[in-house]
Amino acid sequence: MGSKKRVLVAMSGGIDSSVSAIILHEAGYEVIGVTMKTWNYTNACSTKKQIGCCNLDTINDARAVAAKVGFPYMVLDIRKTFGEYVINDFVATYLAGRTPNPCVLCNTHIKWDALRQRAEELQCDYLATGHYAQVKEENGRYVLYKSKDLHKDQTYALWGLSQENLKKTIFPLGNMTKHEVRKLAKAKGFDNLTQKPESYEICF
Repeated sequence: MGSKKRVLVAMSGGIDSSVSAIILHEAGYEVIGVTMKTWNYTNACSTKKQIGCCNLDTINDARAVAAKVGFPYMVLDIRKTFGEYVINDFVATYLAGRTPNPCVLCNTHIKWDALRQRAEELQCDYLATGHYAQVKEENGRYVLYKSKDLHKDQTYALWGLSQENLKKTIFPLGNMTKHEVRKLAKAKGFDNLTQKPESYEICF
């Protein structure tokens, strides 16, 4: 990792993305946190069950981490594009009797492109997420590798990322286990993050 580079960190309000931002901040990066608003939280969250990012509290949690650590934070509204591309495709695929995979579609065509565009607008050198994965350069190409924690590895949802996006992406947790991430969050005074449930479901 370099020093004094500007990086846009996608923050969901959960422990993984929060720890990623903390790691990069302490490594000397100029961190800017961002949460992508993909869904109408007010209408969607009619129960106390949290699915994906469907909870306004997650935005507040991400903002609180940024404020405590000391870096700027913003919300990026991509609801229109997300709805037209990801949700409509999910419904069409499901009705056609096939198994949809909205995370791959979103990562490949929506999330990373939106992040990279905002990163370029903010003159960021890199973008980062809390995914458990690694990127390595081999023979002039950028290759995805599984994370150290094979139980948390998320390369299956990232295989569609373009070379340009991989080149600009940092995965701070790629060489860490979930246990190590929880231990670090607690050591930095964010014990509340260790109490949050894991998010495995789709975000709509």
